[in-house]
Amino acid sequence: MMDKAYILENNILEQYLLGELNFSEQEELEQTLANDATLKQEFTTLENSLERMAMEHAITPPETVKASLMQAVRSSNGRVIQMNQNPNIKMYLAVVASVAAVLLIGFVYLFTQFNYTQEQLQVVEQENSQLKESVNGLNQNLEDAEQLLALLNSPDTQQYILEGNALAPNAKIVSYVNHDEKAVVINTKNLPKLDDTKDYQMWADVEGEMINMGVIDKNKELLAMNYIDNAESLNVTIEPAGGSDHPTVANLVSNIFL
Repeated sequence: MMDKAYILENNILEQYLLGELNFSEQEELEQTLANDATLKQEFTTLENSLERMAMEHAITPPETVKASLMQAVRSSNGRVIQMNQNPNIKMYLAVVASVAAVLLIGFVYLFTQFNYTQEQLQVVEQENSQLKESVNGLNQNLEDAEQLLALLNSPDTQQYILEGNALAPNAKIVSYVNHDEKAVVINTKNLPKLDDTKDYQMWADVEGEMINMGVIDKNKELLAMNYIDNAESLNVTIEPAGGSDHPTVANLVSNIFL
């Protein structure tokens, strides 16, 4: 029977999301999740975070071209000209004038439509360019999500849980460290909110010197931090908004040795 410690230490949640578990393993994990509300919450958080990363750039098909073309069709009704049937010169001149007017109107209409079409082509080209940028952005997000899943699922990735101290007793950060890939990813879901004048900041202790790993973004649950070679421990402090050059040791809220 899978227990919580085994599931977290072996990245079973990530393997489940990737579809790498066999049927019996899936059933066993689902039974454990049904009986462990805390583990179920962690699974839901991980699942939602990965989905948001993959779907950050939604694409809406443009409607402007269709609307403009339909307006052109509605406004292009032909004009019916009633001609006097009296057989005299005035009637003849009226017919000639009417034909000339029709030709002129047709020419103006075609010229206007040509200019309109040129403008619409420019609009289409611009929207296609925007669509291409959106697709490229989505592809990049999907690639980033795949790389993140691969990192979390790698047997070389080590998981560390930083528990809060008396300054932040409810704080908890799950840290994923891969020394081969020189990568650090943290889950900040359970970090208490700070006011706008303060930020959490992460530090690596290398031979007694605290080296900045980056300010923790308040708006992201999964966040890549700077990897520091030869780090002996991970440390989190509360600093003024924007971070500090040196840690405020008195505001240390969590640390763990690697």
